[in-house]
Amino acid sequence: MARTDLTFTSHGTDCAAWLYRPDGEGPHPIVVMAHGFSATRELRLDAYAERFATAGIGVLLFDYRHFGASGGEPRQLLDIGKQLDDWRAAIAEARNIDWADPARVALFGSSYSGGHVVSLAAEDKRIAAIVAQCPFSDGLATLRAVGPKHAASLTVHALRDQVNAALGKPPHYLPAVSDPGSPGAMTTPDAKPGMMALVPQDTVWENRVAARIGLRVPLYRPGTKAKRVQCPALWCITDEDTLCPADNSAKWAEQAPRGEVKRYPIGHFDIYVGNNFERAVSDQTEFLRRHLLPE
Repeated sequence: MARTDLTFTSHGTDCAAWLYRPDGEGPHPIVVMAHGFSATRELRLDAYAERFATAGIGVLLFDYRHFGASGGEPRQLLDIGKQLDDWRAAIAEARNIDWADPARVALFGSSYSGGHVVSLAAEDKRIAAIVAQCPFSDGLATLRAVGPKHAASLTVHALRDQVNAALGKPPHYLPAVSDPGSPGAMTTPDAKPGMMALVPQDTVWENRVAARIGLRVPLYRPGTKAKRVQCPALWCITDEDTLCPADNSAKWAEQAPRGEVKRYPIGHFDIYVGNNFERAVSDQTEFLRRHLLPE
């Protein structure tokens, strides 16, 4: 396995990626990966990528525009439409890699990007398989889970940021994760310690996000597209999830024609580390090998 730096362009802006090439001549299948809400590639997604590449599956792991090592101003702008466009550009890049098989391109998303991969597979019938880990499936379900007090606070900050955008002013930022009762996008008891446990010593991740995303969260319901996902699809659902309710995600997963579900008795952030990571990445590797490397 070898990892190299790669840059591709999405709507005129450079996106930074790590490209993992498995041993052997190929052509190899390849998984396109990106992280969830405000997170960057080095927040434990590299650990998944290394496992997949060791198993014979290439990986293109990228940062969205406005985040991490990628370009784009203003910084920390989470725009759902732009992120989906970045995915489309990354998929196109993966299909053009000389050692990769364009007929065996899969997607891996976690948390917010777990919803993105469902949306993308519903529209792109060439996708060979997807893995949606602790996926954001339904903004309305998440809104109910976080409660009306937090939702109201987030809306106030979001409106302030939206006004700034309309006036051409810099964004109004919120912490991406914060303590319960404090201003922030994610303030459940496990959010801040869970996210901080993923951050390496050397990181470009910033704990802030333009608050306007708070107006879009309730309207984003990628789980409703699951019934249109024709490829093999693995949902890895965390049963004690305080951000992406497990039963809601399972409801959508059951509608996918070729969907499979793995459930874990843990919280949203627990799946990235320790024995929980080992169990999940083993399940995911087995799924990807079964569908991308048939004997």
